[in-house]
Amino acid sequence: MKNIMTLTLALLLGVGLQAQNTNVTNVTKKTVTTVKDSDGVKKTVKEQNIQAKQKIELENADSKTLNKNLKDSPVEMISTTTVTNPDGTTRTVAIDRSSAYQFNGNNYMLSLDPSGYIVTDVDNNKIGILRATTTNSYIFRGEKSISIGYFDVDGNMVLETYDDDSDTVTTRTFVRMQK
Repeated sequence: MKNIMTLTLALLLGVGLQAQNTNVTNVTKKTVTTVKDSDGVKKTVKEQNIQAKQKIELENADSKTLNKNLKDSPVEMISTTTVTNPDGTTRTVAIDRSSAYQFNGNNYMLSLDPSGYIVTDVDNNKIGILRATTTNSYIFRGEKSISIGYFDVDGNMVLETYDDDSDTVTTRTFVRMQK
């Protein structure tokens, strides 16, 4: 019985002392937005967690030299954004598309709201709302139209609107502005 306990303890310690073969770095960025209006103070907390994982690989791993050089290996980046709304509800956003965009010489801001995104102009006037669908696209509801939207590979927001009078679809591309 004593030998079994000793063997179990040795196995547990041996498993705990295994070498680490991945390098993991976590960075968390927290942004608190406070809005004061006639209804009171509303606080929205946006927390972005970026995790970088890299496998540790050695050059000439089979050699008998004591000090070995590390081999370059790819880094896997994982980013998640958690938004806590003023009412206390929390949602997780896989890719945060909040940014400044430009269309026809006018600047617009896309920012997170409790259910999706809100689109405003430079004077902070609400232009419309953007809501995610299950097909990796968005529904944009503006003052005068409803459009289907998506983001292209460059991060630009593309809105496609159907015109009932001319029976055509018009495409508007809002170019993402670099910070």
